Amino acid sequence: MGYEYRRHSTHVLNLTPLIDIVFLLLVFFMLTAHFIEDEAIDIQLPEALSSQPSQDDAPLVITLLPSGEIVLDGETTPLEQLDETLSAMLHANSKRMVQLKGDQAAQFGQAIKIIDAARRAGAESLDILTDKP
Repeated sequence: MGYEYRRHSTHVLNLTPLIDIVFLLLVFFMLTAHFIEDEAIDIQLPEALSSQPSQDDAPLVITLLPSGEIVLDGETTPLEQLDETLSAMLHANSKRMVQLKGDQAAQFGQAIKIIDAARRAGAESLDILTDKP
């Protein structure tokens, strides 16, 4: 009577190509990802020792340039139309939050006019953005 020896399979799955593909995909997504950048408007924010990071999701941002131009969420808006435009945008936004960024060389009178326009448009809160020294 002959005995048959069972051969145990020693096949091992080679994971090297799979790991290579995973690393290539990782590198691809890291290189093609778009990171959120702040606005491309170059202004110098004034410094304040009591400044805190903003915790809002998506407030409306009004930028006051040194030349006196007003930029509302990336679009230049004349002061005369700021009430209407801001009112329409605030009613579309459920939070009604406004942030004012102004260059330290900007005129204080313009900032007051912007704050007044935001109040008339129905802003519930207005934050003035600064940098920590």
